[in-house]
Amino acid sequence: MTLGTKIVLIAALILSIIIPFGYYLLGREKSRRRYKRAIGSNVFFFFGAFVVASIMLLGGPDVQAAESVASDSGLATGLGYLAAALVTGLSCIGGGIAVASAASAALGAISEDSSVLGKSLIFVGLAEGVCLYGLIISFMILGNL
Repeated sequence: MTLGTKIVLIAALILSIIIPFGYYLLGREKSRRRYKRAIGSNVFFFFGAFVVASIMLLGGPDVQAAESVASDSGLATGLGYLAAALVTGLSCIGGGIAVASAASAALGAISEDSSVLGKSLIFVGLAEGVCLYGLIISFMILGNL
C-alpha cells in the first residue's frame, strides 16, 4: 500500500469523526434526538471507515521475510510515534474539556462566596493533571523508541 493511500485512509477516519459532530454543533437546535443521531452517524462512519481501512491494510500481497523484518521495525517506530501523538492529543482534549467546565463552575462559585476559592482551585488543578499525565506517558513511549 502506498503512502498516499494510507494518508487517504487516515483522513477518512478523522473526517468520519469530525463531520457528524460538526452537524450537531453547527445546528440551530440542540436536542437529545439530534445528539443521538450525531452519535449514531459518528459510530457508523467511524467503524465503516475502520473496516474499509483494515481490509485495505491487511489485504495486500505477502512479502519476503527479509523485507518483512525491515518494514516491521519501521512500522513499530511509526506506530510508536503515532501512539505518543494520540496520547498527548487526546489527554489534552479531555483535560481542556474538564478545565472548561470546572473553571466556569469555579468562577461562578467564587463570585457568590469567595471562601470557596481554595476548594475550586483543587478541582481545576486535577483537571489540568490529566494533560500532564498524558504528556508523561508520551515521553515514556518516546523513550522506548
